[in-house]
Amino acid sequence: MKMARKVNQWLATALTTGGMVLLALGLSTATASEVKNEAYQRIQKSDQMVWGVKGDTRLMGLMDIKTGKLQGFDIDMAREVTHHIDPKLKVKLTQVTSGTRVPMLLNGNIDAVIATMTITPERQKVVAFSDPYFNAGQAIMVRKDSKIKSVKDLNKSGVRVLGVTGSNSEQNMKKAAPKAKVVSLPDYATAMTALETGQGDALTSDSGILYGLAYGDQKVKVVGKTFTEEPYGIALDKNNPKLQKKVNQAIKKMRKDGSYDHLVKKWFSRVPGLDWKEIAK
Repeated sequence: MKMARKVNQWLATALTTGGMVLLALGLSTATASEVKNEAYQRIQKSDQMVWGVKGDTRLMGLMDIKTGKLQGFDIDMAREVTHHIDPKLKVKLTQVTSGTRVPMLLNGNIDAVIATMTITPERQKVVAFSDPYFNAGQAIMVRKDSKIKSVKDLNKSGVRVLGVTGSNSEQNMKKAAPKAKVVSLPDYATAMTALETGQGDALTSDSGILYGLAYGDQKVKVVGKTFTEEPYGIALDKNNPKLQKKVNQAIKKMRKDGSYDHLVKKWFSRVPGLDWKEIAK
């Protein structure tokens, strides 16, 4: 009964956030754990913690083509949180997208998700979250020659705003600029190509993601102020309160011992236009 209820909750959420794509990919069979603290027990038995992370988001989680390794703030956070939970635990990283991260978590393919995931009331019905670990806000990116200066300039008929399936950015944009047409794309690489080639007037996502995409790219720029608050959290199966407690304790320890500030400064202090001290609050 509990399993059926959680599946229905996931499907309802999926359908309101571009979930038809997930269904087409065969991800409708996602189920949550029926055994309390199963993920935590699995971690203890295997001596490793499996994290779902992104591989297409510079600064947060990106696959380095030269080394073949994942790197970014979320990647380092996953390692540090694991270390603070238990120094003996190994870290395994599994790539996810905005659309696959929840199904993979509920299916038990991964133990936790740290992948630019905003804490929202809708998502809290399906998964549990840690305390916030990153203060982001939704923003917009445009081409360098664009005259668009803020989200207000997008609220016009005929304007096309690009978003990524599975994120909550699309729904926020529909509220901020209801006259614009929001176009959903599968990932950020595809969205960036579409923006640069003129298939959209702007790309919207969280500020941390957009600044990462714009970093070193001479064709685009982030404009205007953030128009929402997007606190990121580590997502966990709701039936794992022990792991949730351990993760929250780890985040608190990191903020206290200075390791959190070190990571924020490492990844964001050299990004033009981004106040890393504001993120670290």
